[in-house]
Amino acid sequence: MKMFRGERLFTPGPVEIPDRVREVLSRQIVHHRTPEFREAFLETRELFKRLVGSQSDNFVFFASSGTGSMEAAIQNFFSSGDKVVAVVGGKFGERWSQLGKRWGLEVIDLEVEWGDSVDPNRVEDLIKKHPDCRGVLIQMSESSTGAYHDVKTLGEMLKERDTLLVVDAITALGVYNINPESWGIDVLIGGSQKAFMLPPGLSMLWFSQRSKERIQSRSYYFSVSEEVKRQTEGQTAWTPAVPLILGLREVLKILLDIGMDRVEQTYRTVAEGVREAVRSLGLKVFPKNPTISLTAVEPVEGLDAEAVRKEMLKLGVRVAGGQGKLKGRIFRISHMGVDPIDTVVALSALEMALKKLGKDIKLGTAVGAYMETVSDLL
Repeated sequence: MKMFRGERLFTPGPVEIPDRVREVLSRQIVHHRTPEFREAFLETRELFKRLVGSQSDNFVFFASSGTGSMEAAIQNFFSSGDKVVAVVGGKFGERWSQLGKRWGLEVIDLEVEWGDSVDPNRVEDLIKKHPDCRGVLIQMSESSTGAYHDVKTLGEMLKERDTLLVVDAITALGVYNINPESWGIDVLIGGSQKAFMLPPGLSMLWFSQRSKERIQSRSYYFSVSEEVKRQTEGQTAWTPAVPLILGLREVLKILLDIGMDRVEQTYRTVAEGVREAVRSLGLKVFPKNPTISLTAVEPVEGLDAEAVRKEMLKLGVRVAGGQGKLKGRIFRISHMGVDPIDTVVALSALEMALKKLGKDIKLGTAVGAYMETVSDLL
């Protein structure tokens, strides 16, 4: 029964917004062609540089969801007919493939079983077979399956090749301490409604120096060269998402004050705790090498994941269901933007949902397993 709080979000986007950030978002809007906004925008850019450990101005913010920056990466760094490899191991891997084909690229789909992580050796073998390959398109955190792809190893492998590594880090940036320059990432994409704890509508696209040499925009709105020119001056080519920029400034301050090493370690510990909790209930963690951004859970045989999700929702806890071929097979508990103690709410709801669905469990089992794991954080 929900009385006062209402619904709690444990979904991999959007996530709940911290009070500090909500206060910023609630303020009267400022005009984007003013010294006030210019100052705030330039400060936000400097903070973002610190987040990714780079002094380069090679990045832009777009008023779009993360998919907008994914499309911008295709439009700006590749030409029609270019050959690319798309790692397809979930719904968002499929999106890379679809975007590439929509814009006339020759896409080689590297199929990965949903829930598995790509073997870097398979990517290397494919690149050797196609030495004219111009890019590898991949997720770092495939949120539809909960799997993690080792982009750092791929970056090292591709550094000496004329092949750009394009990484959708929409559910990884703000969780992992990512340094694209040292990792060998050429294009890195983030989104506001994930670990940046903002409403949807803002995306980020960072690119390497060798990517810059490839820029040939085929887009009007998503022109990276036009936006870089304007944004380094403290403005945008087109109307920006003003409240989200100001909110991002506040989020970046929060993350940098904590320190990204500590942020990542906290997420890692929470993820480990949730997985111990899930296993204590006889459920299965779906991916073999899971991301720390969320946990994808596969119920025991005979128990429908959608039924579990719906029972949890009746208790005021919203988790995400499976997508595509995983619908009804898994549910997903997000760790992004969630304080460690708050995860107890989701696990308590999971226990109650299983109990209501007839599973013989002892209440408190999952919560106890989780608390044992994360006790040092509290």
